[in-house]
Amino acid sequence: MEEEKTLKKMAEAFKELANSINQCPDGEETRLELATFSRACSLVSPLFRCLGIAFKFAELDYVSKVDDLAEASKSILTLPVMMDGDIEANCVRRAGSHTRNLLRVKRGIDMVKVLFEHILSSEGNSLKDPASKAYAQVFAPYHGWAIRKAVGAGMYALPTRAQLLNKLNEDETSARIQMQNYISSAGPVIVYIDQLFINRQLGIDW
Repeated sequence: MEEEKTLKKMAEAFKELANSINQCPDGEETRLELATFSRACSLVSPLFRCLGIAFKFAELDYVSKVDDLAEASKSILTLPVMMDGDIEANCVRRAGSHTRNLLRVKRGIDMVKVLFEHILSSEGNSLKDPASKAYAQVFAPYHGWAIRKAVGAGMYALPTRAQLLNKLNEDETSARIQMQNYISSAGPVIVYIDQLFINRQLGIDW
């Protein structure tokens, strides 16, 4: 069932985003469309779901923030315009602001990228090590003790590598190809979003 293949849909959507960013002339800021971006991000949500209880908080948080960006895209065309609007309204760091939500969504995209990198470089059937490393690298610095503890406990309930691939309707070979494709395409998207924040002196560590 081709339409069910989560990894392929993710990889293709992010390839489209990366292409848009790469086609922008040097020195110009890419005006990435918010609707296209939020749609690509929504395709990542099923992956969090497949990881089970350890990433339940991340899934709920990610989905709600992607939904906010999708809703915003009905009236805001591009990511830079959205951020500049929040700067003008002086609400960038306010809970629920689109710009704050964008930063959280970017971490979700990054977490999946790092998870895939660790899965591809690891042997064996357990996802505990790749998932723990990805969580520690991307999310843990921004989560309080209670969430970190809950995630740590949930790591013991992660699916095995074989179970994850089965849930995603992939075999080892096809999964490796699509994970690598996502890693290659998500990288430029993450750098682009970080740059949007840095260029506006907003910082990315909050």
